[in-house]
Amino acid sequence: MEVTLLGTGDTTGTPTVGCECETCRRARSPSPALRERLLERGATVEDGLERTRFSVHVRNERTDESLLIDFSPDFRRQFLREAVPLPDAAVVTHIHFDHLDGLGNVYRLFEEIDVHAADRTDPVTGESVAETIASKYEYLDPVTVRPQSPFESFEACGFELELVPVEHPPLSSYGLVVVDPVTDATLALTGDTSYAISDRARRALADPDLLLADAIVPASFCDRHPLGGADHGPDGTPRTFGTKHMTREGALALSEQLGAERTRLVHLAHFYPAEEAFDAPLAADGERFVLG
Repeated sequence: MEVTLLGTGDTTGTPTVGCECETCRRARSPSPALRERLLERGATVEDGLERTRFSVHVRNERTDESLLIDFSPDFRRQFLREAVPLPDAAVVTHIHFDHLDGLGNVYRLFEEIDVHAADRTDPVTGESVAETIASKYEYLDPVTVRPQSPFESFEACGFELELVPVEHPPLSSYGLVVVDPVTDATLALTGDTSYAISDRARRALADPDLLLADAIVPASFCDRHPLGGADHGPDGTPRTFGTKHMTREGALALSEQLGAERTRLVHLAHFYPAEEAFDAPLAADGERFVLG
């Protein structure tokens, strides 16, 4: 299983349009030392450093098939930049634009593609994620939406997959487990979520070879959110930023609880202080991992 991080940023990405914070300035013009550190991690550093909107490419070397997790609005740039194969199938974790709106890129690029998504009705929208995708993109003939039940295994690209309900109010959101049934290599993604996910979800996500965990900001930034932070740890550190995302500290606490062998923090905002914004385990676009 070869995992390529196509996009590791949040809704606005890094650098953010119109922003002149130190983190965005460093991303536009990384120093030689920063560039070297990122290149050693396999990250993509061209004229500058980007954290584009979230997406993950997973290649099955045995079957020569590729799975895409979420359709970033930066789809075109990501696939040109990383030169990975177009996907044979895809999974959409939830309907926020930064995870879905790149689906329009299948126009003229695909003859057909199965897009898997949860079949559970969202009480806010009155539709499941699968139904929303089917109605929003009904004009795209190549797309066949495949509804899937949370916590039930299904197959795509030679992998065994499981959608895992998480907490990203007010909309339904899902993590994902990807297992190679031959090698037992396991990738787990928390999806966009707060720390307050269920014990059942934690059991489903447990013991991955690689965990990709939502960690939008450091816990110290919770005082800038109107709702502050929640899910405080034993030392009082908030593990949820507002209600929708984990803090860095929450994501790392979850990683420890899940027993992840390796962890990368994703869905990162440009609010990370510049001196720590590009250091592992914070992910960078272009990083590749071979599991199994």
